[in-house]
Amino acid sequence: MRTVVIAIAAVVLCGASGSAQTLPDWSGVWAMQGGTIFDRATVKPPNAGANDPVTPREYPPYNAEWEAKYVANNERAKKGVFPDPGTTCGTPAGFPRLMNVPDTYEFAVTPKAVWILTENGPNTMRIYTDGRKFPPADELWGTYTGASIGHWEGDTLVFATLALKGSKDGDQILDRTGLILSDAARVTTRMRKVDDMTLEAVMTIEDATALTKPWVVTKRYRKQPPNTWVWDYACAENNRNPVSPSGRTLTIGPDGKIIDKVVD
Repeated sequence: MRTVVIAIAAVVLCGASGSAQTLPDWSGVWAMQGGTIFDRATVKPPNAGANDPVTPREYPPYNAEWEAKYVANNERAKKGVFPDPGTTCGTPAGFPRLMNVPDTYEFAVTPKAVWILTENGPNTMRIYTDGRKFPPADELWGTYTGASIGHWEGDTLVFATLALKGSKDGDQILDRTGLILSDAARVTTRMRKVDDMTLEAVMTIEDATALTKPWVVTKRYRKQPPNTWVWDYACAENNRNPVSPSGRTLTIGPDGKIIDKVVD
């Protein structure tokens, strides 16, 4: 079954002032630009990927405790023994990693909500723009994509996300270098079309537990050719990566055989 999204291209919405507002057209299929390093602005070369043979590291404004956690994770990643929770069949990427996955994206823009759908894994994010407020603190708990409410500033979607589960359960990372956040993280995102072919998301991440100051990360997405298909897939057919005796994750090909050149 293929993914089907109803894209609303010219919705007219009345703002708080009563004036009419035309929502932007984000229809079509989009793909993230660059590799899956979460913050490419802090690594060299900037197009490095989290699966490169020598895993690069990023330089978020961690405090000493969380810097030590990241260094430890990154050292394990360099040795190929840092597990990616996303390979466990059905674990969502969560937010903000959801903005940093390969393959393709679709965006459904409606007067009351914006939906972000990724081809990669079971990832769906709901951003409510109907004027609601966040639930009371005692009704919020950490989830993969948290709770998001937003509004439009012209053609820019501005939304805040909180109630994220973070890394406390060991099943949430931002990329395969071992980058993590705590469950205190709050993210403010500004999304807009830079031009007809480019969407940009600027995320300001605040985390009083892990960070010493706000961390700003920019991601861009390129519009794909017309009639590009989006396919659903998952690892539920037992096509999980095997693990070597040393704990290193190995890669299998379409025939089920290990394709890594070095196997320990």
